[in-house]
Amino acid sequence: MTDLVPCQSTTAPVVYDPATLAVLAAMEQAAEEHLDAIRPHNTKRGYANDWALWAEFHDWLAERTGHTLPLTAVTKGTLVGFVVWLDTIKLAAPNSIDRRITGVTVTARAQGAEVPKAATVAARQALKPLKADPERVARGRGKAAAVTPEQLRQMHAAVPAGLAGLRDRALWLLTFGIAGRSAEVAALRAEGITLVSRGLDVHVPAVKGRPPRDVVVAYGKHPDTCPVRAWLTWKAAAGLTAGPAFLPISVHGAVGTDPLSPAACREIIARSAERAGLSVRLTGHSMRAGFITTSRQAGRREEKIRAQSGHAANSPVFWGYIQEADRWSDAASEDIGL
Repeated sequence: MTDLVPCQSTTAPVVYDPATLAVLAAMEQAAEEHLDAIRPHNTKRGYANDWALWAEFHDWLAERTGHTLPLTAVTKGTLVGFVVWLDTIKLAAPNSIDRRITGVTVTARAQGAEVPKAATVAARQALKPLKADPERVARGRGKAAAVTPEQLRQMHAAVPAGLAGLRDRALWLLTFGIAGRSAEVAALRAEGITLVSRGLDVHVPAVKGRPPRDVVVAYGKHPDTCPVRAWLTWKAAAGLTAGPAFLPISVHGAVGTDPLSPAACREIIARSAERAGLSVRLTGHSMRAGFITTSRQAGRREEKIRAQSGHAANSPVFWGYIQEADRWSDAASEDIGL
């Protein structure tokens, strides 16, 4: 009997002549231009924001690895890492993360990068359990929790020993003291923070198109939560004279030279609150919100608080915090004969 051997056929890849390749390339370009032209403006703006976050993630990653990856390197590892970063550092809602994955993928491909299907599949696998967590799903549906002086004291009590602990405490107390945004704190310069008799004169640099401002931070009554003392202690320990006010510190205690990123500043605040066992999740904005409400409850005028925080006169966010602080001030239900 003759053995039957299955017929194996191989299909060679099609090879086109140069003229055909040129026409196909032109059609590809025309298709991209057409799709871009019909894409809604809000979608384009959303993709731009997604790509900016992708770039911020790469900055954060570079601080930890000592190497900057190209933005077009969209792989299984980088895309899953992006999901984890958005969840743990940016505290983004799962649906928002899902949209970010799409935005990064579309933008990378538009720039000629190859995005393997395995990368997007893995990213959404990492996202799947997050969508089942009610607390994560509820993110972004309310204002950032405003930190209180009592919570600041709890955070102080949980600060670890060493240089990193001194930096962390100075960072979140000074963030509170200047009612600063994370990007503003990251941009602070040591030479822009001047000791005067009653506290600190602080120059807050311009960031993201917002004008610079000069604010004062007074000595606190409690040494544990005094931003002035915390800054001076960190400054002396790190040997700062000029340059970035807050710097990265390696696991071996070596102080870096590049400034912390806004994401790193937010991470320090969130990590410090978690270490203290606070019942609420604090974000970078919590210090800013906490200053506004605490200052208002202490009787400070709106214009003084607004000058410290740099809010516009008609900012609905600012007035929302003022209203929250005033809820129990001369309450309508108080002392009405009940």
